[in-house]
Amino acid sequence: MTLAAALASLLACGLAALCALWLASLRLRDASIVDVWWGPGFAVLATLAGALSGATAPRSALLLALVWLWGLRLGIHLFRRNRGRGEDPRYAAMRRRHGDRFARTSLVTVFGLQAVLQWFVALPLLVAILRPGARPLGALDALGGALFAIGLGFEAVGDAQLARFRADPQSAGRVLDTGLWRYTRHPNYFGDSLAWWGLFAIASATPFGVFTLASPLAMTFLLLRVSGVPILERSLVRTRPGYRDYVERTSAFLPRPPRRRSG
Repeated sequence: MTLAAALASLLACGLAALCALWLASLRLRDASIVDVWWGPGFAVLATLAGALSGATAPRSALLLALVWLWGLRLGIHLFRRNRGRGEDPRYAAMRRRHGDRFARTSLVTVFGLQAVLQWFVALPLLVAILRPGARPLGALDALGGALFAIGLGFEAVGDAQLARFRADPQSAGRVLDTGLWRYTRHPNYFGDSLAWWGLFAIASATPFGVFTLASPLAMTFLLLRVSGVPILERSLVRTRPGYRDYVERTSAFLPRPPRRRSG
């Protein structure tokens, strides 16, 4: 099977999986399940790529192990966070806005779009696993593994610190500005992006991996400009009185010491 045909097959599998998830969301009246699938979905696509190629190369095994570690952690975290909370306000508002048209609208703009984005962002993994080449593990793999480990650490620690903060009744109405959150307003998003740059670094050691640069760029752009920072911060500015001050002194993405306030 050619590389293009294999990638097309994986896109079809991703669309089929999200279509099945869409049907489940209609029965549950909860489109939020699409968020829980985001992480594990990458691992499933990578595993299917491994099944198509045999995935016997050490680099393929490394990529599969890392993406399963990342995907399961994120999926379990989101499942625990969302359990018992009902539908995410974003989807609930969309449901009210579209009324009877919500089912078919969500199929395209939520589930279908996520399937395509997931496949596109996963391209470094898929291409590297499908065409691993014969190059042994080396410096790029070590660099990628280090970036991935740091990114995963930022994600996991940042999420744990936020969960602990939210569970404390004394935190109501306050802004989390300690731990990793002292140095970046979104340590989990920064970690997510860094982990994917690490996976790209490993994939770039394969014959065609370097040509998938647009994928980590797209992931970072989505987090910074589309579905990550902007949506969350619009809500926080409205609901947290001290958030504007936090924005003024704290980096949005890249960790650095907080700015000193003049006067």
